[in-house]
Amino acid sequence: MPDARDTTLAFYAQEADAYAEWSGQDRDSENLETFMGLLGRGAHVLELGCGGGHDSRRLLDRGFEVLPTDGSPEMARQAERRLGRPVRVMRFMELDVEAAFDGVWANASLLHAPRAELAAILQRVHRALRSGGVFFSSFKEGDEEGSDSLGRHFNFPSIDWLREQFEQVAWTRLDMERRSSNGYDGIGVSLITVWARR
Repeated sequence: MPDARDTTLAFYAQEADAYAEWSGQDRDSENLETFMGLLGRGAHVLELGCGGGHDSRRLLDRGFEVLPTDGSPEMARQAERRLGRPVRVMRFMELDVEAAFDGVWANASLLHAPRAELAAILQRVHRALRSGGVFFSSFKEGDEEGSDSLGRHFNFPSIDWLREQFEQVAWTRLDMERRSSNGYDGIGVSLITVWARR
């Protein structure tokens, strides 16, 4: 049986062009504006799962220092074309820096992390942030880990389970809320958005 991460990466390899185009039309503008507003100009930002590079482009255009990363080499190449700079191919568990960033932006990316690894990934994000650093992430709400109609792996957390994972790390502030959205598959979903401060 293929590893869930491999089937997810295979999907993004096959759909890289189309997904990069679609994601540019479905930007999370309000949350990104809030994120940028919480950071000082020139702040260092890590984007986990940059996809086609649209959010990194906006961050760069607003004067932030940005390290864009993606677990899919094909999506990273899409982002490189948009950004005109290298994009690091990196899986979440490969994040291994300390106090390097003022903000971490992980919009619709950590929702692919296996449940068994999520708490450890959040610890890595916490360690990568400087004191007072801001972390945004979003997840598709659900009851149990599984795949969507396109074969992509999702952790599908409940808000209570997700809070338990975040609370294994000592954030100075943690806020979660739900909102409605539509996925790449055209199916409406409940998204859990998470704001945390180191």
